[in-house]
Amino acid sequence: MPIPRRTLIGAIVASILSAFLWATYYLFVLWVTPGTAPSAILFYPFLAGAVAYAAWTVAAGHGREFARLWRDPAAYGRASLLYGMQASVLAATYLTGPVDASLLSLIGDVVLTPIIVAAFLASYRPHIATPMFAAGLVISLLGGAMAIVGGQSLSSVHGWGWFCVPGVPLFVATYFLWAARANRTTAPSAVVAHSMCASTILFLVTAPLFPGGWSGLVSVAPVPLFLLVLCGLTSFFLAPALYFAAIQDVGLVIPPMLMTAIPVFTLLLSSEVLGIALPLVGVLGIPVAVVGAILALRGQSASPSDDVPAAASPGS
Repeated sequence: MPIPRRTLIGAIVASILSAFLWATYYLFVLWVTPGTAPSAILFYPFLAGAVAYAAWTVAAGHGREFARLWRDPAAYGRASLLYGMQASVLAATYLTGPVDASLLSLIGDVVLTPIIVAAFLASYRPHIATPMFAAGLVISLLGGAMAIVGGQSLSSVHGWGWFCVPGVPLFVATYFLWAARANRTTAPSAVVAHSMCASTILFLVTAPLFPGGWSGLVSVAPVPLFLLVLCGLTSFFLAPALYFAAIQDVGLVIPPMLMTAIPVFTLLLSSEVLGIALPLVGVLGIPVAVVGAILALRGQSASPSDDVPAAASPGS
């Protein structure tokens, strides 16, 4: 059965809005840097997002499912992926800059997610196994590579820093796919709330592994602390809530495709607010990536997979 037009439009709007909210994360990080320890930049947005998600889950009547996830070993696997994803994203933001970091996330969403979906979910293959979809993936990846190479930021990456380059797309694709699959049988708000809360605890326990350590958590100035909490509510609560709601409505392919908007928004915000710009090759790479995603989106079947999550929508 084709996806109803109103449902499709709603999912597109929700996905693009979530992409914008995720793009603001890089702006928040640069606003509070320098002067705020990386350990605090990792911890406080997660804390704010975790509290908001947990409160939303309980208020929506999913507290029992949320409590059950604390006894589920698989839930801690998702939390570990979320922990690794955000640590990699922050490292990439420092090492390669906000635009390149967002492009690495794009590769995870636009390229790796459909590949993983096709590899592990047989029911999705007929919907994405088209020449246009394959061409769109290749073009999108080419555009992301152009923007990253054009930025010339990878030349500043050395040693262990190279782990964040493949780490960002791998963690992004694997976490969101695993969480979306869990949403089939468990309320999405409960699934994400547990991942957020468990990751917050992990960041607190492992704070000494990051610059600033535990002392960095208690030495944050009031304005940066406010910005980090606000970042948690936008990028770690509203953004994933909208994203998983879109997946709930139209499946596991269209919302990741629309995450091509993240580097576009990141470039615009970085340019207008922070005065950061890319060389011409990098600037041209972003529309190429967007065109590739549009082609892939058009190449995907218009019918939703029967594997679309059947659990209650977030917060319902």
